[in-house]
Amino acid sequence: MHSCCFMLKVSLITLFILFSVVCQGANNKLTILGTEEQHYNSLKQMYEDCEVVLGNLEITYIENYNLSFLKSIQEVSGYVLLLLNAVKVIPLENLQIIRGNTLYENAALVVVVNYNEMGGLEELPMRKLKEILNGGVKISGNPYLCNMNNVMWDDIFDTANDKSFVLLDPVGRRKLPVVINKTCPPCHSNCTSRHCWAAGPENCQILTKVDCAAQCSGRCKGTLPSDCCHTQCAAGCTGPRESDCLACRKFWDGAICRESCPPLQVYNPIDYQLEHNPEGKYSYGATCVKKCPHNYAVTDFGSCVRSCHADSTEVEEDGIRKCKKCNGGCSKMCNGIGIGNLTGVLAVNASNIDHFKNCTTINGNLVFLMVSFKGDGHTNIPPIDQRKLDNFRNVKEITGCLSIQYWPENATDLSIFENVKVIRGRTKELSRYALAVTGLNIKSLGLRSLKQISDGDVGIMKNKNLCFGNTVNWTKLFVTEKQNIRILENRNENECAAIGEVCHPLCSDVGCWGPEPFDCFSCRHFIRQHECVKECNVMQGEPREFIKDSECLQCHPECLVQNSTEIGATCTGPGPDNCIKCAHFIDGPHCVKSCPSGIMGENDTLIWKYPDENSVCQLCHPDCVRG
Repeated sequence: MHSCCFMLKVSLITLFILFSVVCQGANNKLTILGTEEQHYNSLKQMYEDCEVVLGNLEITYIENYNLSFLKSIQEVSGYVLLLLNAVKVIPLENLQIIRGNTLYENAALVVVVNYNEMGGLEELPMRKLKEILNGGVKISGNPYLCNMNNVMWDDIFDTANDKSFVLLDPVGRRKLPVVINKTCPPCHSNCTSRHCWAAGPENCQILTKVDCAAQCSGRCKGTLPSDCCHTQCAAGCTGPRESDCLACRKFWDGAICRESCPPLQVYNPIDYQLEHNPEGKYSYGATCVKKCPHNYAVTDFGSCVRSCHADSTEVEEDGIRKCKKCNGGCSKMCNGIGIGNLTGVLAVNASNIDHFKNCTTINGNLVFLMVSFKGDGHTNIPPIDQRKLDNFRNVKEITGCLSIQYWPENATDLSIFENVKVIRGRTKELSRYALAVTGLNIKSLGLRSLKQISDGDVGIMKNKNLCFGNTVNWTKLFVTEKQNIRILENRNENECAAIGEVCHPLCSDVGCWGPEPFDCFSCRHFIRQHECVKECNVMQGEPREFIKDSECLQCHPECLVQNSTEIGATCTGPGPDNCIKCAHFIDGPHCVKSCPSGIMGENDTLIWKYPDENSVCQLCHPDCVRG
C-alpha cells in the first residue's frame, strides 16, 4: 500500500515537470497597470494557471478582488513582491521555491504595506515554501498580518545563500488611523516547535533542513540518516535519489534534477571528434527542453536566449531562430531600456539617445515617456533634440517591446521606425504589450515595414487624431493565438472616412499604416521600392523593369530599351545577361559598355577584344599585343 502511494507521488511529480505551465512574470515594481480593474485583469491574465514564473511575481494595489488564480504557482525564478494590497489572504499556498535570480532591494520575498483604513493582509499561507536560493526576506508595515514571526526562516534559506537576511518590521498599531483590535491565532498544537504560516494544522511549517541528520549535506525528509535528500534537490524530497526531489537546485531534466542539461554534442574517443548527442537538451530557465519556445533564439552551447551575443546574429534555419557567428562585421546590436548599461533607466532620453545611433537591432525595449521630451529636472537631463530621433531609422528589429506614451506635438506619425520589420516581445510593456501607443497627437502610425509581432499584445489607445490604428489586420502580424489587440478611444472611423484619411486604393485588403501608397501593408497589384503601383514599366515608361513575385525590378543599364510591341519586354531578369538586346556591345552572354581591353584572363594572359559589325566582341589575333 505504501509502495503504491509512493509511486503515485513520484508519477505526479514527473507529470508536473514535463507539463508545467510557464509564464514570463513582471518587472513593473510600483507601476499600476491602468485602472484598478484593468490592473487586476492584467495580473490575472499574466499569472492564471501559471506554475513556473520565469521572472518576478508582483502582486500590487489589489483591493476586494479574488486572488485564487495564484494557487497554481509553484516556482518563481526572480523575486516575490506583495505591495500595497488590502486583501485578507494572498493564497500562495503551493509556492515551493523562490530562486532569487533577480532581487528587489536585495530581497527575494518582499511583503510591504498591505493594508488600508478598512483592513489588510491577515494571512500569507505559503505552507509549501521551503527554499529561497538567493536573497533575503523583508516583511514590513503589515499590521494585520499574523504568524510571520512564527516561521523558521533559517530552514528556508539555502546554505549557500550569502545574501540571506530577515527583516520583520510590522507597523505599530498605535500609529494607525484606526484602532486594531485583532488577536493573532497561535500555531496549531500539532506544528513542530510551534512553527507555522497561519492557524490550522494544514499551515504548519514543514522543516527540511535544520532537523536533518548530521550526515545530510542539504535537505531531508526526516531526521534519520536515510532521510537525506540528493544534493541536487531543493525544497525537500520524497526519497534519496535525484528523481525524488520536490524542486531542483539547478535544472529539471525530465523527472531528474541535474547540475547541467545534457550537452548538444558529446566527444567520441574513438574518432576523436564531437558528435551530435541525441539526448542533448537546451537550458530554459531551470528546465532542460528538447526545443526552445518559439520566440527565443538558441545557441550552439545549448541555451534558449532572448538575445544573441554581440559577435553573433540571429538567423532562421528550419523554422528555428539560431545565434550564428558573424562572418564579417555584425549588424549593430544595442541594448534597449532596462538592459546592460541602460539597466534602471526608465526611457529614452537626451543622456542616452546617442547610444542608439546606427543600431539595427535593439536588445530589449524602446520606451518614450514625457520626461523624454520635456526633460527631467530631478536628474538635470534636458529634453531630447528631436533631430536625434533619426538615430532610430536604421532599426530593423526590437527583441523586446516598443512603447510610446509621449511624442512631439508636431509629429504626425511614427515614421522614424519605418524600417522596423519585427517586434519580438520577449520582454513587454506592463508585462503584456509588445507594441503600445497611447495618448499621442499622431494621425497615422507609419510602421510600413512591420511584418511580425512575435509575442505580446498590441495596445493603440487614446490617440485623439489617429485614423490608422485599426486599418491593418493585426492578426497577420501575430505568431500565436494568445496575442490580443486593444484599440480604444482613437479618432472615430466615420470622421476619418469623411476627411479621406483611409487606405490608398492600391493597398490590399490587409490594410495600411497611413494614407499614401507607400503606407500599405501589402499591395493590391505591384510594389516598387516600398511603394504600391498599378503596373510595372515592362512595355513602356522609364526605367524599364521586369516582374518578380509582384515586385517591379529595374533592368540592367546595359539593356537596350525596347519600344516595339513585337519584341516585347526590355529584359527578363536582373543583370546584363538577361537583356533582350544590348544598348552597346555583346561579350559572350553579357551586355557591356565596351569590349574588354587588356583584361587579365587565364594563365595570366591579357585579353583584348574588338567589336565586329554586329557589335559582338571578338578576340584579337594572338599576335596582337596591345589590342
